[in-house]
Amino acid sequence: MVDAALATSVMATSDKLETPSRRALRRLFARKGAVVGLIVIATFIVLALLAPWIVPCDPVATSWTLVRKPPSTLHWFGTDDLGRDILARVVFGARASLVAGAISVGIAVSIGVPFGLLAGYRGGFVDALISRITDAMLACPFLILAIALAAFLGPSLRNAMIAIGISATPVFIRLTRGQTLSVKVEDYVEAARAIGNPPWRIALFHILPNILPALLVQATLSIAAAIIAEAALSFLGLGQQPPAPSWGSMLNSAQRFLTNAPWMAVWPGLAIFLVVLSFNLIGDGLRDALDPKSR
Repeated sequence: MVDAALATSVMATSDKLETPSRRALRRLFARKGAVVGLIVIATFIVLALLAPWIVPCDPVATSWTLVRKPPSTLHWFGTDDLGRDILARVVFGARASLVAGAISVGIAVSIGVPFGLLAGYRGGFVDALISRITDAMLACPFLILAIALAAFLGPSLRNAMIAIGISATPVFIRLTRGQTLSVKVEDYVEAARAIGNPPWRIALFHILPNILPALLVQATLSIAAAIIAEAALSFLGLGQQPPAPSWGSMLNSAQRFLTNAPWMAVWPGLAIFLVVLSFNLIGDGLRDALDPKSR
């Protein structure tokens, strides 16, 4: 009993001596699911960055003598309906998916966080106006809104990222507003207001840093949703345009040959599954690691 109490006391003392960032990293790496997710995402990022040196085949080069060939020592993932190497297209397609996920969420955060912070801290008419617009956008399902915006802007990867980013913005507005309403009544915020800090300084230097953990978790989970949305838009012809490789457009081409050439759908589908699952695992790990009540 004495040893157990001593060990608990030592752990509590070490937790107090650790910086918050180091404590969060230690908790994150203590979760096996999050570590696996980080390894998978890091692998896909390395493959995307080094794709020209890793993959010997041109992802857009066609060959009528290699149409729908099964996996072999020459083409590990097989070839598609135009004789293109599927491994090369999966690796190069990771660029479009990862970039679309990161930039789309970046757009949503850059728009949603300021408006949510303004609505939560200012209140009154400003809060009511921003909240009603957010409610109107949230009334439309995320993917339906993204498809409508992408169709309006025109088919391209850039327009798809803009459409996904705008569609994901209401989630960040709602989250930021709720967190701001909770934090702005804390004692340290009241103290900062009492000593004469202007509202913008209180919002940026006292409220925003304390709501960042929740925003970081939501951003990680939103990247997974954005990757699925980009694949869906490419599948419908509203995202990355052929012959540029994209996992969604690869699935679109594969749907006609599921019986004769199932490998055309297996590999891009597996890539989407692994990346989305990994981001969700990282998000769950971050949520536990950044929770101040977690032990």
